[in-house]
Amino acid sequence: MTALAAAVTALTITVWPQGLDGPSQRWTLRCRPVGGTLPARVAACRRLDALSAPFRPVPKDAACTQVYGGPAVAHVVGRFRGNHLWAQFRRRNGCEIDRWQRLRPLLPAAGA
Repeated sequence: MTALAAAVTALTITVWPQGLDGPSQRWTLRCRPVGGTLPARVAACRRLDALSAPFRPVPKDAACTQVYGGPAVAHVVGRFRGNHLWAQFRRRNGCEIDRWQRLRPLLPAAGA
């Protein structure tokens, strides 16, 4: 695999705005070159490029505010910077809400 092929980002983003029991929305995103079905593809690729570890989970020992951000759940799967990726997002506390918000416009605003 060439360095260029390894750098390509190809993701599938699935969001359940009302939780896993509700309907879902699904988009695709490719970066370098930009493509896919995500409405804000260019902005999402720029955001991902700007973050060093955008899919890093919340550390297990993090002290998080007990704020509930709603039932929304998101899964992001595919390839990111040449590595396989499977990441899950929820809005159960302040840390998880912040993690979700860092990835806008890849993930929609709460209630969107």
